[in-house]
Amino acid sequence: MKWHEMRSEEVVNSINTEVDTGLTSKEVQKREEKFGYNELKEADRPSAILLFLSQFKDFMVLVLLAATLISGLLGEYIDAIAIIAIVIVNGVLGFFQERRAERSLEALKELSAPQVMALRDGEWVRILSKELVPGDIVKFTSGDRIGADMRLIEIKSLEVEESALTGESLPVQKSIRPIAGSDVGLGDLTNMVFMGTLVTRGSGVGIVIGTGMNTAMGQIADLLQNAETMDTPLQRRLEQLGKILIVVALALTVLVVGIGVLQGHDIYTMFLAGVSLAVAAIPEGLPAIVTVALSLGVQRMIKQKSIVRKLPAVETLGCASVICSDKTGTMTQNKMTVTHVWSGDKLWSVSGTGYHPHGEFSSNDRVVDVIKTKTLQQILTFGSLCNSAMLVEKEGQFHLDGDPTEGALLVAAMKAGLKKEALLRNFEVIEEFPFDSVRKMMSVIIQDKAGKRFVVTKGAPDVLLGVSKHILWNERQEGLSHDYEANVKNAIESLASQALRTIAIAFKPLQPSERINTSFEAEKDLVFIGLQGMIDPPRPEVKQAVQECRDAGIKTVMITGDHVITAKAIAKQLNLLPSNGRVMEGKELSLLSVEELEEIVDDVYVFARVSPEHKLKIVKALQNRGHIVAMTGDGVNDAPAIKAADIGISMGITGTDVAKEASALVLVDDNFATIKSAIKEGRNIYENIRKFIRYLLASNVGEILVMLFAMLLGLPLPLVPIQILWVNLVTDGLPAMALGLDQPEGDLMKRKPRHPKEGVFARGLGWKVLSRGFLIGIATLAAFMIVYKQNPDDLAYAQTIAFATLVMAQLIHVFDCRSEKSIFERNPFENMYLIVAVISSILLMLVVIYYPPLQPIFHTLPILPRDWLLVLGFSAIPTFLLAGSLLARKPAKTMI
Repeated sequence: MKWHEMRSEEVVNSINTEVDTGLTSKEVQKREEKFGYNELKEADRPSAILLFLSQFKDFMVLVLLAATLISGLLGEYIDAIAIIAIVIVNGVLGFFQERRAERSLEALKELSAPQVMALRDGEWVRILSKELVPGDIVKFTSGDRIGADMRLIEIKSLEVEESALTGESLPVQKSIRPIAGSDVGLGDLTNMVFMGTLVTRGSGVGIVIGTGMNTAMGQIADLLQNAETMDTPLQRRLEQLGKILIVVALALTVLVVGIGVLQGHDIYTMFLAGVSLAVAAIPEGLPAIVTVALSLGVQRMIKQKSIVRKLPAVETLGCASVICSDKTGTMTQNKMTVTHVWSGDKLWSVSGTGYHPHGEFSSNDRVVDVIKTKTLQQILTFGSLCNSAMLVEKEGQFHLDGDPTEGALLVAAMKAGLKKEALLRNFEVIEEFPFDSVRKMMSVIIQDKAGKRFVVTKGAPDVLLGVSKHILWNERQEGLSHDYEANVKNAIESLASQALRTIAIAFKPLQPSERINTSFEAEKDLVFIGLQGMIDPPRPEVKQAVQECRDAGIKTVMITGDHVITAKAIAKQLNLLPSNGRVMEGKELSLLSVEELEEIVDDVYVFARVSPEHKLKIVKALQNRGHIVAMTGDGVNDAPAIKAADIGISMGITGTDVAKEASALVLVDDNFATIKSAIKEGRNIYENIRKFIRYLLASNVGEILVMLFAMLLGLPLPLVPIQILWVNLVTDGLPAMALGLDQPEGDLMKRKPRHPKEGVFARGLGWKVLSRGFLIGIATLAAFMIVYKQNPDDLAYAQTIAFATLVMAQLIHVFDCRSEKSIFERNPFENMYLIVAVISSILLMLVVIYYPPLQPIFHTLPILPRDWLLVLGFSAIPTFLLAGSLLARKPAKTMI
């Protein structure tokens, strides 16, 4: 039998404690030795040195280290130093990112209560919460944070806010009665309280039954430690690219050595030639450029109110195919709002959401004057007077101090111009009977200026019906017959079907000599006035954001700890749930394995009454189906799934520190709609990364082919290694970074998400790289051969011509990389960063060629003015030859 199934005395006997005296100091010591401190344990972390060294196991980094070794063998120490600098910079960036990222458990610890009141040796003493042990008797009151998991044994009007654990927006009313059933969800364990939750009303006493890692919070901590962090698609693509490059480099080295030996050259000379080709095959600047491009994307996303904590998340978001979103506070406002008022068979709608007290009352689409509608005015007035909440205005924003349900009643009255402060000038509250979970009611006795007294009661509708004798019907007091009672119940069901929580209001006038001493005397023979229906409403902009995500081929899934009726209603309001979409509850989910869930998960759009383990299972099932999963949330309960998802998104305002630390992206404004902007930015960043990969690799193919063909033809090397490295790191680097700032294509958010297994060279990129690279190599070799044949004794001059032709061919080609079609598809001046980068690269090339101190380092000579015509002519051929052929193949437009 589990704790929640036991009676209070069974719990006391089972855990071996004393209700009157608590544990003895000796017994506490024994249990502390057995169970340890009441704190969350961290998984073993690697030392800072090991974490730093782990940054160098990435395949692309290994490629760079191989390039360093190659450059050292060639004696090109400047090359080696440049490559090592890039490797170290990338390693340092990765190290600091990881050190920041793994702080989730520290944030979890902050949610533990620092001190609690415990019964020890017959006395109530204040101790540190970490000193609690199973069996301790603990008392708590409104405003306290619960220090451990406890079974309640005594309560007084106790309500606990558990949204961080369960996702439910409303405080939970607690009881001490046993709950039948071993498989009961966390949100339904009303006779227990949990570590890290907050007491919002009343007081209670509980027996500690779980501490440290044996609490519900501890289970989340364990999930968080063990949740696997998935590699992003970009990381997988770059690893794939690195493997391809290293294979190409090794193959070229073997090929050149073999050809040279067959031609009669000595092995050492040919090995060095092959190594030169390997240097040309490796784009040394690629990792640095990817990092810089992602960083620039991060800066743009900050303007979109999104803070990126992990760089690869920028690109991953762009290929998300499913967004798993928490409901409370993410899709909804987490502010209970009265939307309907019912009385005497009349229904009024209330506009306006949240705590801003502005809205209108309407009936049958006609605005109603509340002052002229006596019954409506009365139910709103009494809802405000029988109320402990306060609404505070700060800098134009309204904030609730008190229970969300009472706040909703308060705001509804204020929308009708019935401010509580003004009402209290006409009515004096002379006695109050606070709400408790047994009566499920709250009552006040009020007195008007004429001295007349009234009892005003609010509470659960079924309970108030049971203690009412009359009903207001069409502004007349009638006896509460079965017919009237049936009408009230129909109204309750109608409002409940819309996922509205209903609160009933009743009253009764008191005789001058009548004395009320107990709540029982007050709460009988009441006059039932009506109902107020409320809900935590959706954010106004979320519906449009869900639709835009659907247009982009992205499925939105709502995951919530709330009741299924509420979740389904909100999903329909947001147009998130299609007619054939499934809704699944946590109980059903518990019976399925991840593999079984995989079979149906694509058909499910709403998961209700779920636990942290369920959320993790949902994310895993979707990932196993091949989806790239974005998980949004704000509570502690969301953190494990946020971490396990391909990209975790937390809320900046309402999000707990735990959720933020586990996430890769934080939404500053807590707005689901901001995700749509972030997705657009992520997609554009990936397309821009593809652009500069296309640019860099086409350039490298050109370098490889010019070297390879020269050796096959028995010619000297057209380029020396330092020139190749200069092109790869400097000349190519600036334009590649500028491509990372390119504007998105117009139809970017109308495209389906790319497949997660899509390779770097998909959608024709491989052909573009090879074809443009081939032409760049041929054009560079042709320019070299013409000049070399004219003057065979001046090899350095011919190499300078080849160097300049290669640079200019690549700088022209960069404009072709902006479009999937041709260079003529886009206006080059849309991206002024690219214009500046190309001009800068040209100036740097001219410095290397014409600045005397640099000429010996880069093996260059000044180019004569007439030879620039040769350079520019050959460098334009690769881009405009293919662009011209594409234009020629386009069908002519018909002139009418």
